[in-house]
Amino acid sequence: MNKETLIDVLRAPLVSEKTARVGEHNQYVFEVAPAATKLEVKAAIEHLFEVRVESVNVVNVKGKSKSFRYRPGRRAGMRKAYVRLAEGQTIDVMAKA
Repeated sequence: MNKETLIDVLRAPLVSEKTARVGEHNQYVFEVAPAATKLEVKAAIEHLFEVRVESVNVVNVKGKSKSFRYRPGRRAGMRKAYVRLAEGQTIDVMAKA
């Protein structure tokens, strides 16, 4: 797989209270491309952050139904990946570019 494809797989790290809790178990959460597979996410994380990934779980999050100016609408959904790293490996998701 080429480098451009690997870079396009990861969209952004997700930072919230829930991701902080799973971070205690050496897991990180990323927003990924809608068509990304577990193997592509694993390869992208290992290539970009130079760490060893133990497992990847992928979840499709549906968008919420909302009303926009009294008309029904729907927010966009997303796909996120829970990535568990090998023991002793870390990723600094709060690092500035």
